[in-house]
Amino acid sequence: MKLMRVGPRGQERPAVLHSDGSIRDLSGEIDDVAGAALLPETLDRLRGLSLDSLPVIDGGSRIGACVGHVGKFICIGLNYADHAAESGMEVPKEPVIFMKATSAIIGPNDTVVLPRGAEKGDWEVELGVVIGKEARDVSEADALDHVAGYCIVNDLSERAFQLEHGGQWVKGKSADTFGPIGPWMVTRDEIADPAQLSMWLELNGERVQDGSTRTMVFGVAHVVSYLSRYMSLQPGDIISTGTPPGVGFGMTPPRYLKDGDEMRLSIEGLGEQHQRVTAS
Repeated sequence: MKLMRVGPRGQERPAVLHSDGSIRDLSGEIDDVAGAALLPETLDRLRGLSLDSLPVIDGGSRIGACVGHVGKFICIGLNYADHAAESGMEVPKEPVIFMKATSAIIGPNDTVVLPRGAEKGDWEVELGVVIGKEARDVSEADALDHVAGYCIVNDLSERAFQLEHGGQWVKGKSADTFGPIGPWMVTRDEIADPAQLSMWLELNGERVQDGSTRTMVFGVAHVVSYLSRYMSLQPGDIISTGTPPGVGFGMTPPRYLKDGDEMRLSIEGLGEQHQRVTAS
C-alpha cells in the first residue's frame, strides 16, 4: 500500500493511492496515518479493503507529509561511504545519530524556506524508515518486523549553522520546512530489499545526486536495532538513513541553495518530490 495524507496543512486527511492512480479517502477507516494506524494489525486490515469502494479525493489536492504526529525524527549521518569521502570525514565505526526537529516536517512538494542568515543551504535525498511497532532493544534479525514502511526524505541542511556555529548538527538541520517527507509511505511488504533502491536528486534540472542504498554503511535492520538500544522507537517515528554523494557541501567549489532554485528527488518505488526554494 501507498499511504498518504492530503489537504491543507494541519487539515490533512488519510488516504491511499489506488493502482489506477486515483487517491482514495481513508477517513472512514482511520483518523490519520499516524500512531496506531501504523501497527501491523491495522495495516493488515487496510490491505483487505476494496479501494474501489472508497471515496475519490481530487487529484489536485495538496499532498501533505505522509506521516502525521511524528514523535521522533532521527537521522543517521555519514552513512554512505562515498558521501563521507566527499565531506572529508572518516567512515564511522558506529552509526552517527542526530535529531531533526519535527517542526521541520512539510509535504513533499511544499516550498522550502531558507532561514534568516542562511548562507549554505544544502540538499540530501534519503531513505526514510517509518516505525510501525514499538522497538525496544530489538535484535537485527527482528528489526524489520518493527518497520511499517518507507518514504523519501529530503534532509535539508544549513551547513554554516551545522558546522560553524558550535554545538551539535541539529541547529543546521531543523529550520522550518527542512524536512519534506512523502509523497507516500510504501508499506514494507512492497519493498523487497531496502538495500537495493536507486535514488537521485536534481537541482534546476541538473542531476547532482545519483546513487543507491547499496552503498549504505549500516543497513536498515542494523540502524533500527542499534537505535533501539539507546531509545525506544514508537509507531510513527521516522529514521532518515543518510545520503549518497552529490551534496552541495562536497562540490568543488561548494554549491548552495538560493532563492528560486528547484529540487526534484526520487527513490525507486517511493515516488517523487518537487520543492521550490525561497529566501525568508
